[in-house]
Amino acid sequence: MAEKIRLATASLAGCFGCHMSFLDIDERILQLVELVEFDRSPINDIKTVGECDVGIIEGGVGNAENVEVLRDFRRHCKVLVAIGACAVNGGVPAMRNPFTLKECLEESYIHGKGIENPQIPDDPELPMLLDKVHPVHEVVKIDYFLPGCPPSGDTIWTFLTALIEGRPIDVAYTQIQYD
Repeated sequence: MAEKIRLATASLAGCFGCHMSFLDIDERILQLVELVEFDRSPINDIKTVGECDVGIIEGGVGNAENVEVLRDFRRHCKVLVAIGACAVNGGVPAMRNPFTLKECLEESYIHGKGIENPQIPDDPELPMLLDKVHPVHEVVKIDYFLPGCPPSGDTIWTFLTALIEGRPIDVAYTQIQYD
């Protein structure tokens, strides 16, 4: 491969577990650095996405900022990958979907256990919550899905190296885990 590919990552509504698994490729991160140039990523702390070959998205879409980030990735990334249960199907954040947004906010900030100063935050700096949490494919076109909660570092390595090297992506069923 003559040039490194540009790779960007983002975490939306989720626990950041997929990014932690990404870091669990351990010393192979040095091999990855030989293959990719990181764009937006917690690895380099870049906050905006530039033109990229591959974008990796973890987390569901739970607020207006998530929608904006996801659409920005779709505009700037040739290939977009949904990684982890939250991105693929909404995961744990989507457990609020059977309830109205009002019910969720009141349970969290008014009626929840241990609440001492009940009030729902209304700071304009907070992103507007969506009525439901959506998997990323309901907002933009996704090219690849890597399920798991979270996918292991080995699974991410298998997937990512095949994608980068242009090989068929063949992740064994036994590599998909849900913790």
